Amino acid sequence: MLDKRFSFSGVKLALFCEGQVLTILRDDIKSIPFPNFWDLPGGGREENETPFECVAREVYEELNIRLSPEQIAWVKAYQGVVDPDQTSVFMVGELARSEHEAIRFGDEGQGYRLMPVDDFLTDKQVIPQLQERLWDYVRD
Repeated sequence: MLDKRFSFSGVKLALFCEGQVLTILRDDIKSIPFPNFWDLPGGGREENETPFECVAREVYEELNIRLSPEQIAWVKAYQGVVDPDQTSVFMVGELARSEHEAIRFGDEGQGYRLMPVDDFLTDKQVIPQLQERLWDYVRD
C-alpha cells in the first residue's frame, strides 16, 4: 500500500524515536479541526501522490525530515476523520535520534515534542482517532 496509487485523502505517521512518539501541537485557531490538540506528522494528499509520497512531503514540510520507505514499519487504511467518505492512511515508522536532533520545525503548529506512548494513548488533548489507530498498531 505504501507505493500504490489509489484514492485517499491523506496520511498520518506515528514516528517512534527511542520508545516515544513524535507529536506536533496544532495551532490554536478555532477554524481548524482539533485546535490546540496534539497531532502526528502528515496531512492531505496532493494530486496523484502515493501514500509514501504524501507522507514524505508532509514530514519534510513540517519537520525538515527526509523519510525513506525503509523507515515505515506498518501501514493501514481507515475511514477518514474529516471526511468519512474518504480513505485515510495511517503509518508507523522509526526515527533515529540524530534525525530528531536535526528537526527544523516548519510554520504549521505551535511546536513539537517526543511523547511517551502511554501518554499519547491516554491524553485528552490528543486527537482521539489517532489514539485509536495507534492502539491498533500496539495491539497488532
